[in-house]
Amino acid sequence: MTLHGAHGAGGADALLTVLELLARQAPAARFEGLVDEARATGADAAELDRLERAVALAAEVRAGRERDARREAGLATLTDTARDLTLSYDLDSLLRVITRRARRLLGLDLAYVTLRGPHGASYVHTTEGTRGGRVEGPRLAPGLRIAEGYGLGGAVQLHGEPVWTADYLADERFAPSGSLDAGVHAPAFDESAEAALRAEDLHAIMAAPLRSGDTVIGALHGADRHVRDHTPEEIGLLAALADLAALAVEKAGLLDRTRAEVSELERDSSRVRTSLTRMRHVSEAHGRIMNLVLAGGDLCNVAKAAADALDATVMIRDQGGRCLATAGDIPGLDEEAVAKASLDAHARRRPVLADDDTWVAPVIAGSEDLGGLVIRAAGGLTGEDERLLELSAQSVAFLLLMRRSTAVAEGPVRDELLDDLIADPPHAPQQIAQRARRLGVDLRKPHVLVLARPEGGEQGRAVVWASSYAYRLSGLKTVQGGCIVLLLPGIDASAAAKAVAAELSPLLGHPVSVAAAGPGWSPDGVARMHQEAGRCLDAMSALGGTGSAASVQDLGFLGLLLSDDNDVDGFVEAAIGPVLDYDAERFTDLTHTLEAYFASGGSPTNAAEALHVHPNTVSRRLERIGELLGPEWQKPGQVLEVQLALRLQRTREVLARGRAAADPARQPPGPPERTT
Repeated sequence: MTLHGAHGAGGADALLTVLELLARQAPAARFEGLVDEARATGADAAELDRLERAVALAAEVRAGRERDARREAGLATLTDTARDLTLSYDLDSLLRVITRRARRLLGLDLAYVTLRGPHGASYVHTTEGTRGGRVEGPRLAPGLRIAEGYGLGGAVQLHGEPVWTADYLADERFAPSGSLDAGVHAPAFDESAEAALRAEDLHAIMAAPLRSGDTVIGALHGADRHVRDHTPEEIGLLAALADLAALAVEKAGLLDRTRAEVSELERDSSRVRTSLTRMRHVSEAHGRIMNLVLAGGDLCNVAKAAADALDATVMIRDQGGRCLATAGDIPGLDEEAVAKASLDAHARRRPVLADDDTWVAPVIAGSEDLGGLVIRAAGGLTGEDERLLELSAQSVAFLLLMRRSTAVAEGPVRDELLDDLIADPPHAPQQIAQRARRLGVDLRKPHVLVLARPEGGEQGRAVVWASSYAYRLSGLKTVQGGCIVLLLPGIDASAAAKAVAAELSPLLGHPVSVAAAGPGWSPDGVARMHQEAGRCLDAMSALGGTGSAASVQDLGFLGLLLSDDNDVDGFVEAAIGPVLDYDAERFTDLTHTLEAYFASGGSPTNAAEALHVHPNTVSRRLERIGELLGPEWQKPGQVLEVQLALRLQRTREVLARGRAAADPARQPPGPPERTT
């Protein structure tokens, strides 16, 4: 530049001074001092204009340099914030970092983040720079709920772009009756949020959207407590920080979802491990039960093994509901509920819950009903336990089929043995005993003989059942004269007859007449029991008892006539034994009273005259007899047996006195003193 005039050189020096001050980044006051000095020294107008122009250009350079510095600081802050997002901060920490840097970088009094809730309204999530405890009433603090569409946040939510105001409290656009864009947006009013902003005395506020894709999920707010305008650089920097805040929210959400998925995977893994453990337990328990079955174990052992595996009480029942084996007791069993559940279980072919802790599992082979398992598990059953219960029921079905197959396979041999036992005379008794032992039958233990005659229908199904029944009870079976013959362990012939009738009649669906005799203790007595049972069956038919079950002992005096051993003592004991014992123990005369009662035609008054006692005495004695013989002792059937027993007893006493008279050494003592 060429300067003209007296002060040309001085003007050049002044311009050089401006450059030197600009290079040293001197404050603005030093530049203004140069202009004042030039005026004071009398610089001409042209020179003064050039100096003022140079100072103005220097101010622009300085302003640009400051803008560049702020831009560099903002970029550095954005870079640092982006780097922080890569760290494993939680959402609260990340948003605190962003609000703190926004406040420091932009020189704000307060910065806060609002996030949109699930129902449209927003809430304050993070704040930086609030007055805290100095504020009374609603506070601009985390958790403050903000109505949908309220304030700058509502405008950001609507437009999806930054919104700012130099003085919020005086800006009519955000008043309840105001509008941001010609009626398209009428901002909502939130009394508590408005009170919180006024309590903070906020004026200049700007807000930038937090976006997730095309959705606005919240807003980053920057506010000052004095009125001022916001520069484009400030708004752009706040928007960039808002974008980073949105990334933080997305990252936190992703981390939360990832953690939730990891937790779910861990739970799934735990469930799988637990399921595998239970499946291993089911497999091992089923293996133990099947080993018992294949090794020839009985139903009791199988029931115990299933009970141990299920930690429950187990009962094995046949198709008629009778117990075949049990492991533990099941008190208070609701038979009606069990019966209903059993029908349902067989229809569904899987275990069914009968009540709170009782289950019924069907024991089936193809379409054939073999029975069921009834279990009580106080702790309930898991899915794996139900599977184990099904497998246990299958094992029981397999064992029952094996027993049936064994019984059928050995049937001819066992039938031949029983045929030889009831033959008259028996064939080779010593060989018979050995053959019985080989078949697992001990004829030295007490046993009874049962005759079963199906009344109508085919015998085939009954014979198959009888083979399985005899094998199950370690007995023998054969068929003779249209009747099924069973030789079974036991001492109660009557109970054996009733048990056979109870199983066979429902199976065939029509009546079965069953007679029994015994017990016997040797192979020699089997033929005799067979004859007695046959006579008993014929007597039942003659008396109209077709379709019923009884033993020789059940027929009373008829049984005495039908029996080969004529057990008079047993008959007398069964008929009037309690009365005889009472007389012997208490020196009473109930027996004589009974004889007088029957001799007088059942009249207590006439009996009292014959006994020379008061009628009330006879009545009391008859009451005592009723207590001893039971309430039905005066019914026709039992009265006949009582009278016959009295006559037999009196005859035995007469014969005993006759033998005593012939042999004085056997003279019995005098009669005891009678009492009432």
